[in-house]
Amino acid sequence: MLERCRLCGSDKLRLWMTDGRNCDLNYYKCSDCSLWNYDLSLGMGQEQYVERYVSPLNDRFKTNVHSRQTWKFLSRYAPVPGRILDIGCGNGCLLHLARQAGWRVQGMELSEKAARAIREDQNIDVTVADFLDYDNSRHDAYDVVVLRHVLEHLPDSLLAMQKVRGLLKDGGFALLEFPNTRSLGYGIKRVLKNRGLRNRKFHEDWRPGHCNEFCRRSFEYLLEQSGFELMFWQTYSNKPLANMIYGMVPVGANARALIVKKPTHARH
Repeated sequence: MLERCRLCGSDKLRLWMTDGRNCDLNYYKCSDCSLWNYDLSLGMGQEQYVERYVSPLNDRFKTNVHSRQTWKFLSRYAPVPGRILDIGCGNGCLLHLARQAGWRVQGMELSEKAARAIREDQNIDVTVADFLDYDNSRHDAYDVVVLRHVLEHLPDSLLAMQKVRGLLKDGGFALLEFPNTRSLGYGIKRVLKNRGLRNRKFHEDWRPGHCNEFCRRSFEYLLEQSGFELMFWQTYSNKPLANMIYGMVPVGANARALIVKKPTHARH
C-alpha cells in the first residue's frame, strides 16, 4: 500500500479506485489535497500512448483537431507572438499553428522516432528528453510552455512544475491540459471499475499510464507549492454541445488551465 501522498506528503490516503483486469492496480486518494495517487510499485505502461506520425495538415486526424482547439484557446490569452515550448509535442501540430502565427517554436519529445518525423516533415526543432531529467543547460527562456496530457504521466508533479517555472520568462504563461477527477465521467468510471465492470477489456499485463490524477483542488495546491497563479480554469470536451454545457457546469472529463509564473519575490 502507498504510505504517503506524492504531492503533499500526507499519510491520509484511502483506496479510491482499482484498475486492471483483476482489479489489483490501486489508486489512493489523498484526503488533504485530493490527488489520486497510483501505486507505482505495481508497474507502469506508458508505451500504450505512442501514435504513428500524421502530418498536422491532415484536418481529419483527431490529434490535429484537438491541437487546433488548444491553439484557439491559447491565442486569445497570448496574442502577441513570442517563444513557445510544447513538452510532449506529439506530431507537432500546435507548434505548426504557432509558427504560422509568427511564434518561435520548440518541441520536446520522449521518442526519438517522433522527434525525427517532426524535424523531417516540418523542419521544427524537437529536443529528445525525459522532461524530469531535462536540465535546460542552455538557459532557454520561453513566453509560453505547454503540457497537454503530460502532467498526469509524471511521477513527481512538483519537480515537473519547478522545471516549467525555470523555463519561463518572468510573467510567462503555462498551459496545461489533463484529466479532471471531479468530472461526471470520472465518477461513473470509478464506480464501474471498482465493481470490475470495465476491466475485462484489459489483458493480464496491462498497466496504467497515469501516475497522478488531478482535480482543481489538487492542481491549485500544486501551483501554490511551485510559484504559479491560476489565471483561467475550464473543463472541456471536443464535442461542441458538451463543451457548451461544460462552460456553464465544470464537470467535463478534461481540464484546461492557464497559469502565470509569479515573480520570485512574490513566492511565500
